[in-house]
Amino acid sequence: MTATAQVEDVAAELRSAAENASAWPFEEARKIIERLKRKPKAEILFETGYGPSGLPHIGTFGEVARTTMVRHAFRVLTDDTIPTRLLCFSDDMDGMRKIPENVPDPVAMKPYLQMPLTAVPNPFGGPYESFGGHNNAMLRRFLDTFGFDYEFASATDYYKSGKLDSVLLKAAEKYEAIMEVMLPTLGEERQATYSPFLPISPTSGRVLYVPLKGVNSAEGTITFTDEDGVDKTVPVTGGHVKLQWKPDFGARWAALDVDFEMFGKDHQTNAPIYDRICEILDGTAPEHFVYELFLDENGQKISKSKGNGLTIDEWLTYASPESLALYMFQSPRSAKKLHFDVIPKAVDEYYSFLARYPSQDWKNRLGNPVWHIHSGHPPVEELPLTFGLLLKLASVSNAEDKAVLWRIIERYAPGTTAQTSPTIDKLAGYAVRYFIDRVKPYRHFDLPTPFEAKVLGELDAALAALGPADDAEIQNVILDVARKHPEYQNLKTKSPTGGPGVSRAWFEMLYRTLLGEKEGPRFGTFVAAYGIPETRALIARALSGALATGSSSGRGAPATDSIAAG
Repeated sequence: MTATAQVEDVAAELRSAAENASAWPFEEARKIIERLKRKPKAEILFETGYGPSGLPHIGTFGEVARTTMVRHAFRVLTDDTIPTRLLCFSDDMDGMRKIPENVPDPVAMKPYLQMPLTAVPNPFGGPYESFGGHNNAMLRRFLDTFGFDYEFASATDYYKSGKLDSVLLKAAEKYEAIMEVMLPTLGEERQATYSPFLPISPTSGRVLYVPLKGVNSAEGTITFTDEDGVDKTVPVTGGHVKLQWKPDFGARWAALDVDFEMFGKDHQTNAPIYDRICEILDGTAPEHFVYELFLDENGQKISKSKGNGLTIDEWLTYASPESLALYMFQSPRSAKKLHFDVIPKAVDEYYSFLARYPSQDWKNRLGNPVWHIHSGHPPVEELPLTFGLLLKLASVSNAEDKAVLWRIIERYAPGTTAQTSPTIDKLAGYAVRYFIDRVKPYRHFDLPTPFEAKVLGELDAALAALGPADDAEIQNVILDVARKHPEYQNLKTKSPTGGPGVSRAWFEMLYRTLLGEKEGPRFGTFVAAYGIPETRALIARALSGALATGSSSGRGAPATDSIAAG
């Protein structure tokens, strides 16, 4: 078979598998294909919206990553015969309704309340003149770093340059129809003052939430009372007004002919309003995908203004963009907590999916997150250690730089170097930073109880009697020590010899007393990587009380006669 024929066979297998793929990006892509049958067009426009009222958070990145996954699935299903674009639209003409809590000088921003975000001075300094411009730049910087294929759009530019003029004139013409949609959704007091048009005050430059005295659809103007008490008439075009956020959604869809946009669950009840406004303005509402919101570690919704979620830069301090993309891919319709502790798991899950990919058939490949993360071309990586293990090695060795870790890595996996495995080198750097910032200040070593000290002594003796051994052999020795004690037996499981299995309590005790944490890696692998002599020295320190005494949380609990089950 020729190389060309092989490529054609692979492409045919991919197309066949894609037609039946159940991963959510393919489900959304099929909706767009059905839309095309109803409304043929030469190009498909994907859009994401962004409100730059605070520093960009990971949820904002998630919309772009997830939409990119749907876009790629669509291109595969259509053999890339239909051009597509991804437009990231920033609502930066919105008025600053409140001052974010995480800006350097909140008091200095008070005079600029209700000013368009691109008219508020940049509190962070630097090359960007406005607060909106700064936040837009932060988002774009990350999207560019990740390599997304997108176009950025500024609401300020679109309103002022005339790109939205035609739909704004249409909104003036259809003013009453828009009001008929909006008024039933409002309380009685709000109904009395509501207008879909928000004039920009010629006097102060603020975005005004005021009732209109008149709408002249023939001339495309509105009349209102300005902040100086004088009635003003301004055109709805050229950046003299902006639309309220609900009409703005629908108007933007109509103006740009958007085919797909996803948004958070907090928008779900408003989606019919957005759709209806779009239809009133002679547009066709796009296909929707509603995702669940991210929560902080306390279960509260992440807020840009509160700054209670991880920022993009914080995640990338401790892990790769690919691990973040994996977190976005998984279960988008389920609420997920987004905090520092999820990072290590996401990293190891990413590399686990990556390791499985080469041996999978096309059906399973198209369900593997790495296919979607890398737009069908995941890299080949073989790692001798997991990120979780590197974290524990960093912790137990108190690593302040990755050179300490590399001495352990080279002993465990001879021939592995920073040059031969740049991924391990990156992970080692992430592990050291995560340990210093997120583990070291919080870990607590328990002082072993007398019973725990006795069993740790038995483990030390068993390791001392062990010659050169691999991970599995060390793990068996560790399990054999535990099986002798009812406190660590699991009667629901069986050992290879038919006796009782080992309970989780055994490993929890090892983690608490030797690693200062509640969880840890497979302990045999840890010992093999860290070294048997080094592990025995660690046990000796735990038995002497040196670990508990030297922990950041102070001394562990004093030894008692009670028997700990972990």
